[in-house]
Amino acid sequence: MGRRLVPLTLDNLADLPERCHACVFWELDPVSGEAAVRAGSAAAQKEAWISAVLLEWGSCGRVAYVDDVPVGFVLYAPPAYVPRAMAFPTSPVSPDAVQLMTAWIMPGYQGQGLGRVMVQTVAKDLLRREFKAVEAFGDARWREPSCVLPADHLRAVGFKTVRPHPRYPRLRLELRTTVSWKEDVELALDRLLGAVKKEPVPRPL
Repeated sequence: MGRRLVPLTLDNLADLPERCHACVFWELDPVSGEAAVRAGSAAAQKEAWISAVLLEWGSCGRVAYVDDVPVGFVLYAPPAYVPRAMAFPTSPVSPDAVQLMTAWIMPGYQGQGLGRVMVQTVAKDLLRREFKAVEAFGDARWREPSCVLPADHLRAVGFKTVRPHPRYPRLRLELRTTVSWKEDVELALDRLLGAVKKEPVPRPL
């Protein structure tokens, strides 16, 4: 089984799940996101966002392939590029961290170590760029797939709460701890990534 992780670009954006490559939940603020969905321009806005981040900051995601079939992805960026983050009550993300926006692995490919490899790849990329941590907004009342990661699953893979909130705590993972992760977090990580699918329509907070 051939596995590879490839940087996300405009060329492979279409390899994300259909609802994801036209989702702008994180990429636009709530008002602009809803307007883009109503106008039918969300896919174009997504492309414009990725293009801008690639040009100004560099790689902002990874796509996982197994035997050339896209089976998962992770998306991340500095908080300055994530307008939706400022709508959360526990913002802002720390200045030494990058925001983990969303991630997902197809159900049939969970439990195979892809999640661990994916996050380790992101960690090594960001360590080279002199970032210290990844932070994410969790959903403490998560019940179904959405753009916001389930807080319990984030904690299960090593994230620690840095700003508590009854619904949207902000959590942090020190990057150096991910480079040599133990196998005992692998299943929890796969559950986390398998639980997340992007919503087609941005939701107000």
